[in-house]
Amino acid sequence: MGKRLWVERNKDGSWDAFSEDGAHLKFGKGKGVFTPGDLMKVALGACAALSSNFAVENALGKGAGAHVVIDGNYDADDDAYLAFTEQVTVDASEAGLSDEDAEKLKERVTRHIDKACTVKHTYERETPVRMQVTVRH
Repeated sequence: MGKRLWVERNKDGSWDAFSEDGAHLKFGKGKGVFTPGDLMKVALGACAALSSNFAVENALGKGAGAHVVIDGNYDADDDAYLAFTEQVTVDASEAGLSDEDAEKLKERVTRHIDKACTVKHTYERETPVRMQVTVRH
């Protein structure tokens, strides 16, 4: 089982997400906050970025990282995302890589993401969600 997370509503209508180890994130609907659908895309992009980080730093040096853009094909009738697209860009323009080395880095980044990205693995399969509602009174 992963770390425990929870969400709480704020008086202004926004929400806060917390983790048992102290992480915090604001979300909701409206300007300046991520929606739950946005957070799905953020999770996918963050997973790709973190999964590729070792390969990128190993090739380009400490502090280097990928830029990941995520989009989703949303179906309003079913209120669900049908597919996501990720564009992972590694800026190696100052590294002087040969075409062969750039291709090797591309393959290595792809392998790292394919192997280690839990979010991608989860989204690629049907994932049941079990929900329990409790009303305290």
